[in-house]
Order: sequence, then C-alpha cells, then structure tokens
Amino acid sequence: MAFKGFRFGADASTAGELVFSTGICDYVETLTDPGYAGQIIMQTFPLIGNYGVIAANCEGDCFIHGYVVREWCGAPSHYMSEGDVDAFLRARGVPGLWGVDTRQLTHLLRRHGAMNAAICDEIPADLTPLRAYRAAGAVGRVSCQTVRVLPAEGTRRFQVALLDYGCRRGVLRELRARGCQVTLYPHDTPADVLLAAEPDGIFLSGGPGDPRENPYAVKQLQKLLGRKPIFAAGLGHQLLALAAGGEAAPLPCGHRGGNHPVRELGTSQIYITRQNHGYAIAAGSLAGTAIPWFVSCNDGTCEGLLYPDLRACGVQFCPEACSGPRGSGFLLDRFVDGMGGAW
Repeated sequence: MAFKGFRFGADASTAGELVFSTGICDYVETLTDPGYAGQIIMQTFPLIGNYGVIAANCEGDCFIHGYVVREWCGAPSHYMSEGDVDAFLRARGVPGLWGVDTRQLTHLLRRHGAMNAAICDEIPADLTPLRAYRAAGAVGRVSCQTVRVLPAEGTRRFQVALLDYGCRRGVLRELRARGCQVTLYPHDTPADVLLAAEPDGIFLSGGPGDPRENPYAVKQLQKLLGRKPIFAAGLGHQLLALAAGGEAAPLPCGHRGGNHPVRELGTSQIYITRQNHGYAIAAGSLAGTAIPWFVSCNDGTCEGLLYPDLRACGVQFCPEACSGPRGSGFLLDRFVDGMGGAW
C-alpha cells in the first residue's frame, strides 16, 4: 500500500520500521530519543512544529530513519526556537513526508501492528530488501563508546554506574540534580568492570529494539543481580526482567508518546507517562521473583516490576519525564533513597 505526500527534510530515500507516536507537544523529544533508532516515526497529532526546535528539549542525537506528519509549521513561534523541523531534519540527513492521511495510516498500524516502510520517489520493483529490513544492532549504535563521568550538582551524595543502552539526557540531568555522580558505561561493559568501580547503585537506561536481541547484556545483568541497588527504565527494565528469568513479547502496535496512563498497583494512583517501546514483559513469567508494580491503563500490560529480594526495580516508562500534573520523578527519589540504605 502506498501513501502519497510531499517531501520535507533531507532529499533522500529511506527504509525503516514505521511506528506512530501519540505525543501532542513533544516532537523535539521524540525526534531525539535514541529509543527510536532505525524507525520511521509518524505523528498522530496533525500539526507539528508550531514552537520550532528548541535545543534544550533534545534528549540525544537523532537516530530516526524518517518522519511522517499531516502538516508541519514553517513559521514557528517561540522565544527559544532555533529553527524549524524542516531545517532540523535536513541538517541530519533525515527525510520527511507531509500531507499524508495520518489518521488512516494510524488505523492501519493499529490493525496490523508496526511494519516496514520506505520514503521514496518511486515504489521499488523489488520489495524484498524492504520486507527483510530489521533495525539490528541499534543499541550498539546509540550507546556511548567510552566511559564518561558526569559530576553531581552540588554536594555529591552517591556514585551511580549507568549502563547506556540509549540513555536520554533527562535521566542524567535528574540523577545529577539529586546529588549523584553518574558514570556512563558502554552497553557491552562486563559486570566485573562495573563492580570493580564500587558504585552505590546501578542504573539501566532505556534504548531501542527487541530486548531479546541482547543476550550478552542479559548475561552481564545476571552477574549484577543482588550485588547493588538497581533501577531500570525502558529497555533496561526489559533486560533486567530477562536476566531474572522473565519473558518478553512484542506488542501489537507499541506504546509511544508522552500521554500514556499507568496505574500503580499498590496505591491505584494514575500517572501520565512518556513511553517508547514495542515489547512488554509478561509479569506472570516472574512469579515468585518479581512483584507487579505498574500496569497500563490502556491495555493492562506490565509497566513496572519490583524485585524485593534483589534490591532492584524497573519501569517501562521514562521516570524523569513529567507528562502529567503529577510526574513520576519520585521513582528516582526511591532509587536514591535505596542507595542510602532505605530499600
């Protein structure tokens, strides 16, 4: 099936996994979230770019393969704007398409799930390469390549080792604001190296792709379980669950955007969260090891797990993002308190 539209961004052809994001006003964060590596993002909100591109809102580099919108704003209005979406995409070699019936395309993806797609001038005669496309090795592309130390803001309280599977800058900012010196480690860092640094806690970041494609990372996490307080988010949450013996499975069309409600099971409190994932952990696969913590209000899938005997926990969403009137930053406070002995 072909959808016609008009080009913007880079004048290039591309292929990727087509997914949709339900965010209304977080397009800059979406474009720069490493968790979207290798994907073509379609925005369900019809008008994108009203406030331009604000560098302070960027969560990382841009690793997406394409961008699809109903309409983009060529004359943004915001005192912090440093350009428009078109220029942002062109500068990074990312092709875009506008004028597409994104409502119809969203219905298609909801019925059939995420699928491979291409942005091109002509439909290729041979679609075999497109059908075979996979965003393999995405974690290795978005992870840092060398160890980096980021000092705490103010008085240093704790030292955190962060395994970078595709970390968002907001996580680093919020940990440092809580008095944590954060040391970023590449995704393939051996467990022995982390333990030798004697951190007070370990943070597993979010990232792109299928968690089942990272067996080495899972093996290293098995060596870390129970050794230090661990907090995991996004892909890190999924890898932690696999390391503890859990199972992951693809979602029909994923959870992507800054407006996903989750319910905390112990309190029935609802939080509006930012999410970006196409896989979920089967909470029942960890019976006796983990306690269900959060569930999605939309489809009931697992959104968080507690591992009381292992001093570990994980959530499927971004704990640093404040998408609703009550954000979930208290989760990072819990992690910090846990490093202080209050787990």
